[in-house]
Amino acid sequence: EAAAAEQDEFDVVLEAAGDKKINVIKEVRALTSLGLKEAKELVEAAPKAVLEKVDKATADKAKESLEGAGASVSLK
Repeated sequence: EAAAAEQDEFDVVLEAAGDKKINVIKEVRALTSLGLKEAKELVEAAPKAVLEKVDKATADKAKESLEGAGASVSLK
């Protein structure tokens, strides 16, 4: 079945911003084309997808960046 196949599209989900919210907002802005206000709203609305339908390499890199900024992140 398709479900058993290697997943090739991932959503990068911000589960929680942690206590360094400003750093997380900066990373969200770097990863997306969002403006400051939109990025802040996304971070405050966690859990929320930051990137959707990206390849594994992009998803892993985004997860690493966001976790480096102090966020909790999952790939779905």
